[in-house]
Amino acid sequence: MANLEETLNIERVVYSEEMIQARVREIGKQITEDFKGNELIVIGVIKGSLYFLSDLTRAIDLPIKVDMVGFSSIPDTTSKTGIVRITKDIDIDITDKHVLVVEDVIRTGLTTAYIIQNLEMKKPKDITLCSMLLNPDRLLMTIPVKYFGFEINDQRLAGYGLDRNEVGRNLPYIAQIPKQK
Repeated sequence: MANLEETLNIERVVYSEEMIQARVREIGKQITEDFKGNELIVIGVIKGSLYFLSDLTRAIDLPIKVDMVGFSSIPDTTSKTGIVRITKDIDIDITDKHVLVVEDVIRTGLTTAYIIQNLEMKKPKDITLCSMLLNPDRLLMTIPVKYFGFEINDQRLAGYGLDRNEVGRNLPYIAQIPKQK
């Protein structure tokens, strides 16, 4: 049986483990400074943000609460219509709290806008966005991403939470893989 790198047919490493960890520490330090003296609730969007969320929350030097939210798109619709459904809602009360939403990647912004809309109904003090990867050229709407690790283009990526057909999330780096036909 082929190993993970062979299975994904990795073309090149885009962001090494060292680059990722250095950037996560920088973001964690900035979040610590920005939210000092405030209660912060960090909400990860599963499944993709799992590794970033884990590393980022350890880089934040504040007492935080962590929860997860799950959303999925109806196949072949998100990039065109934004049809999204909730698969797991948060369990923590965020009323009048500072909320940091952590994503793996923001491409069109449609799912992110839906997440924000859903969380705003729970009356938080504010919602701040953080994403490991951001594709500003594909955004279909203005999404106020305050913290992000790296900008990307339309290349197909796997690793550090990103997958192809649920495979590849566990790579410690982010790699370019062939686009599916």
